[in-house]
Amino acid sequence: MGRKATVWILGNQLLPEHPVLAEAEAGYGRENVTVVLVESQRRLEKRPYQRKKLVLLLSAMRHYADDLRRRGYQVDRVKAATFTQGLRQHVTNHRPDQLFTMAASDYNGRRYQQESLQRSHGVPVTIRPNTQFLTSEFDPYPEPKPDKRYLMEYFYRKMRTHYDVLMAGDDPAGGQWNYDKENRKPLPKDNQPPPVITFEPDDITQQVMQEVAAIRHATGVVEDFDLAVTRQQALAALDDFICHRLVDFGPYEDAMSSGHQHLYHSKLAAYLNIGLLEPMELIRVVEEAYLAGEAPINSAEGFIRQILGWREYIYWQYWRLMPGLYESNYWAAQRPLPQFFWDGQTDMNCLRYIIQRAIHSGYNHHIERLMIICNFCLLAGTDPLAVNEWFLSAYVDAYDWVMVPNVLGMGLNADGGLIATKPYIASANYINNMSDYCQNCRYRRQERTGNDACPFNTLYWNFLIQHEELLRANPRMGRNVLGLRHLNDQEKQAVTRDAHRLLSALVR
Repeated sequence: MGRKATVWILGNQLLPEHPVLAEAEAGYGRENVTVVLVESQRRLEKRPYQRKKLVLLLSAMRHYADDLRRRGYQVDRVKAATFTQGLRQHVTNHRPDQLFTMAASDYNGRRYQQESLQRSHGVPVTIRPNTQFLTSEFDPYPEPKPDKRYLMEYFYRKMRTHYDVLMAGDDPAGGQWNYDKENRKPLPKDNQPPPVITFEPDDITQQVMQEVAAIRHATGVVEDFDLAVTRQQALAALDDFICHRLVDFGPYEDAMSSGHQHLYHSKLAAYLNIGLLEPMELIRVVEEAYLAGEAPINSAEGFIRQILGWREYIYWQYWRLMPGLYESNYWAAQRPLPQFFWDGQTDMNCLRYIIQRAIHSGYNHHIERLMIICNFCLLAGTDPLAVNEWFLSAYVDAYDWVMVPNVLGMGLNADGGLIATKPYIASANYINNMSDYCQNCRYRRQERTGNDACPFNTLYWNFLIQHEELLRANPRMGRNVLGLRHLNDQEKQAVTRDAHRLLSALVR
């Protein structure tokens, strides 16, 4: 009997052509390779995850298993209390001579599970680099200094140049590296974004929905699940974005609307983060649309920057700064997360819409996450880890590698500016300019104090007063701090008093 190998594929590594599987097959022959997919009950219940995320993950794993079987692979799909127990069960039953796997994208999975595999199971283990990120192949800063600030813009330019994306020789296509200034338009009142493609749950997905509905401590509901769960469906979702929303993605990517949840966004992150889609294929398809004259440069560049720039930069920063990033709390924020983050019951119109959407669908676009949710939590002095836990629980695209640097770094500036160069704070004026949320809200967006003043205003000015000295030290915050000169001592006292009242009410 020939030597045998096992390939452990994690649930967020469902790549169409898995490199570790190809390596094992080349060394052992397809007939001697078994793929193991483990569904860990403890992992599913680690926190109150978004039920639609759990349905997506489990259904995609089971469809992936069926696809591998159709391609002639042996697959062992194991349900167990933990990953360790599931792998032990597999090793006992199949007795492989070697175990192959791809490095996990998250710190704990890689450090505390994968690196102890051989010790736990007594089988030689080969862990290959994670290929779901382009920085695994090319690192713009291979020897980063611990306290140095690396700007995403220059990181992005290095990635563009290396991978020859949207380039005209040595210069950026269109003559500019970044078209962000053209991508800040509010949605016109008469604009009707096209609907996002949806997918009817098949028998596998319906079975998963029943199982996930029975999980007691989870967020949201399984009803109305309509996400892609196969590679073919994910490709259809990509094509739908290119054909119907890419053209207007750029101008309105920062816009927010009470009437339109998705606007012109792609909604592809959830598929990208579990391997149904790969980053370079998205980048090239969008680049081709621009070169064919089917999408303007600001839309193509804006989308590509989110993947080749921000996504890669976030992953790079995560592995550069972990595990210390977990402990960052530059603004000494300690307030508990308000209860309304779990039920959406708040009089603030913007937060009510956005949180209720997150609870029901597991989705908000990036500006709603940054400039509404994180903005509020930063202004309110909310404990960064509590906010991060909510993000990990609420969204279908949430994984540790993306949420920790995005929430603690970009959103809350808890790292003191190692990831983002300034705290992203704003008053009701920004929200009113970029959305219609201020309409029909019981709070008055023009007022900063009083019972009817928008809490964003009161908390914004209170944050400036409370942290004036630190903010003055940041050259990008000069304009914000200068605004304090318009407040006399009496007005500052009123802001501080009303902010204390608001913040005290949050923890009741």
